[in-house]
Amino acid sequence: MDEGCVSEVDTYLAIIFRTTVIYLVILFLFRMMGKREVGELSILDLVVSIMIGDIAVLSFEDLDKPFFQQITPMFVLAFIQIILAFISLKSIRFRNIVDGTPQIIINQGKIDEKAMRKQRYNFDDLLTQLREQGINDLNEVQFAILESSGKLSVIKNTQGKRTKTKETPYPLIIDGKIQENNLYKIGKNQFWLRHQLKKHGESKIQEISICGYIDGQFYIDKNETKK
Repeated sequence: MDEGCVSEVDTYLAIIFRTTVIYLVILFLFRMMGKREVGELSILDLVVSIMIGDIAVLSFEDLDKPFFQQITPMFVLAFIQIILAFISLKSIRFRNIVDGTPQIIINQGKIDEKAMRKQRYNFDDLLTQLREQGINDLNEVQFAILESSGKLSVIKNTQGKRTKTKETPYPLIIDGKIQENNLYKIGKNQFWLRHQLKKHGESKIQEISICGYIDGQFYIDKNETKK
């Protein structure tokens, strides 16, 4: 076997060895850092995960460098993560700085636009996460809390609960803008919408955060910041 073939075989063996070791190392490190890594990633968790992945990739780019020297930063990152996790368990203030704090997005059925803007959280995100929890009507929501992990926790309104319907709910106004496509789906137009809003005492569409329509009833939430 010539030297070229031997060199190529050695390269493949080195790649196989490194892939196996890195897989086991990452598995070990994530187990050390706790199950939270697999579940809900905080900002700190996400940063560490991305950096570990980048280091793993770099270890394949230069096979001439000592392998264990290349993966040492993974252990350093894991050690830092464990130390910071321990500090966050002891200090609420540190945990709030690193992970952030939960933010109430809907309070007593009223959307908090300031909180949404602070979190750079838009109405499409809100509606999507509500639908994921089987909530199509905003009247069903008493409280909605955006957790530091980005998950939306919802407490439903137990009073005045509507009976379930097969009718599809359509947001007709989102952030002060009329949703023409949704109006078309229910066979209505802007003239009808404006007339209905006037009946509800709403004349300025740009001041409406969201207007939903289901079962012939409206849900209107005004943007208090634009008054």
